[in-house]
Amino acid sequence: MKMADTGKREVCEDADETCKPTAAKLPKCGADNQPDCDGGGECANVLSGFEVKSVLRDSARDKTIFIHGTVEDQEAVVILEKTPMRQDNLAEIFQESRLKLQMKNDIYSTYQLQPPAHLNEIKTTVICPATQKHVKKYLSQEMLLVEETGEDYLSTTLPYIESQSFSVQWVYNILEKKAEADRIVFEDPDPDTGFVLLPDFKWDQKQLYDLYLIAIVHRRNIKSLRDLTSDHLPLLRNISKKGKESIQKQYGMSACKLRVYLHYQPSYYHLHVHFTSLNYDAPGCGVERAHLLTDVIMNLEADPQYYQNRTITYTLRADDNLLLRFREAGRC
Repeated sequence: MKMADTGKREVCEDADETCKPTAAKLPKCGADNQPDCDGGGECANVLSGFEVKSVLRDSARDKTIFIHGTVEDQEAVVILEKTPMRQDNLAEIFQESRLKLQMKNDIYSTYQLQPPAHLNEIKTTVICPATQKHVKKYLSQEMLLVEETGEDYLSTTLPYIESQSFSVQWVYNILEKKAEADRIVFEDPDPDTGFVLLPDFKWDQKQLYDLYLIAIVHRRNIKSLRDLTSDHLPLLRNISKKGKESIQKQYGMSACKLRVYLHYQPSYYHLHVHFTSLNYDAPGCGVERAHLLTDVIMNLEADPQYYQNRTITYTLRADDNLLLRFREAGRC
């Protein structure tokens, strides 16, 4: 279960006082134990009792850190990410921040800038209770390339997927409006060609340069790119057309500024399509994982069984159990 956190986790009695974490009793985490939030988004500090076990991964480039720990004796993964600076906040940053000089040499000066608290938020994602699969997912690992043939998929990959407990209940909750209904920006309810479009949690929706939305199909019998045939062309064309139209209408971003693609391997096995700003170097948009939707459509128009037969190259982490299956089969 993922909980997107705006980073506003502090309460002040006076605007001039130093903010301190709330002293509310830490709730058990899980789908039935959401933190109490008021209408403005302020919540009890569910992380005040978070105990760090280890740092799984950090990235100075992406300004993110992935932490494994416990909340009330339950395993948890917390992801902290510095939110991007917004152009409309620059004047306030320059006028209201405190500067501490670190170095000055001729025309060059380096400062430590402390902006107002409300402009210094950290986006926080909490996964709790977390499983070992979540921990391994975020642990820094060596990556290896795998060349998966159509035969490999049937003999190795598909049996592995079916043997694992990859829950997509959270996806069904979205489709059934049991969760995140207020975040859906567009829906086509058709059971065969329909989908819902909503912002990915990687995007805080405060600026467009890192725009990121996900289209999740209503059909529940399509796991990934490998299942697609020419029979699915109406679905894929519908996602492409209406997804782009919706983003143009909602955010004013034209189709020529969008990168629209599918992942293989995907992070979860229910067909979904990524819509990101072309200017944003989104995680997983490289050639070893991303497949442009326009290319997928054209490939299926040329060969109805293209993705049943094609060799697909992708990366797996060194500790991935699927990689172990490939090694056991003598394919890696």
